[in-house]
Amino acid sequence: MEPTAFPPDLVQAQRDWIRTYEALAHPGLLHNTALRRRLLELSAQIWWHPFFAISEGRAPAARLELRRLARERGRRTARAS
Repeated sequence: MEPTAFPPDLVQAQRDWIRTYEALAHPGLLHNTALRRRLLELSAQIWWHPFFAISEGRAPAARLELRRLARERGRRTARAS
């Protein structure tokens, strides 16, 4: 698939989703409920984003590419810190 120009707010929401999901993976976490709510909010925000209503966003591969891009940018940010 060709690189897709995702809106910055969509990429940020996906990055936040990944970080929240990873935070939930830690055993013994005290604030599970808040993190689960945040994960649901982010999931809805991503799923219903207007980008996915346009033709280039309709392909299932676009969602996969979004996750890949968000992970890649997250790694770059972590290395730069």
